[in-house]
Amino acid sequence: MTPLIDAAFELMIWQTPADLGLPSDRLAWLDERLGQSDLADIDLILLPELFQTGYNAADIIPHCAEASDGLFFQSMAHLARQHQVAIAYGYAERADGQIYNSAQVIDASGASLANHRKLAIPPGFETALFAKGDQMTRFRFHEIEVGILICYDAEFPELMRAMAMPDEGVREGAELVLVPTALSDQWAVVADRVIPARGFENGIYVAYANHCGADKGLGFLGRSCIISPTGTDLARADGGENGMAIRARISRDAVKAAQSRLPYLEEYQKLSQSE
Repeated sequence: MTPLIDAAFELMIWQTPADLGLPSDRLAWLDERLGQSDLADIDLILLPELFQTGYNAADIIPHCAEASDGLFFQSMAHLARQHQVAIAYGYAERADGQIYNSAQVIDASGASLANHRKLAIPPGFETALFAKGDQMTRFRFHEIEVGILICYDAEFPELMRAMAMPDEGVREGAELVLVPTALSDQWAVVADRVIPARGFENGIYVAYANHCGADKGLGFLGRSCIISPTGTDLARADGGENGMAIRARISRDAVKAAQSRLPYLEEYQKLSQSE
């Protein structure tokens, strides 16, 4: 296993208005915001689930779904290069004759770092649209191990725990999990209680990026957040209709301190071995 070194980077979440429109409108919105923002210290921007189309968009998702290296990716890669910042975003991925609810991370050079397909499809319109992913997704960013889960995925403690657990003798567990989401305003308990618990019970950062406002009659909670390894809010957006940005510093030292103080992962390994 590679020796651990001190590592840190600056993460920003952009909580976006739900009703931005078609993919071209969303790209224009993002381009404008990138141009207006001071990104000098920002290393990675996280956008919500299905940022490409909007979430409440069953009517257009089949028409807009594209390959992971399709036109929308190329436009996002151009923006990442232009503004020298990594971007993680949700989109509808077409592959092998199926459509997946996916999230992709592009680095500042425009290269894809990771692509995650949603593992847990919730009841509702998603079941008719999307196939299930079948792999956990992790990647290395600024020497920090980062995982990706999408919305409903993060509501299963087993999936977050699997992300945080190290692979024996191979690589460290995730120190930060990115969670693009589309949480409606009926489920405040998830953003306010469940997601902080996921950070606390694993001693890791969790970044939860939601839409806000309403789209075609569906209201979104907002309340995007960046959760510390001790389960506290480092930053939290409001529930208003206007988009907003929050940011926090991600530090390996904070993860190691939390996991040393409460060694849940080590104890879990012992419990598993004793069964």
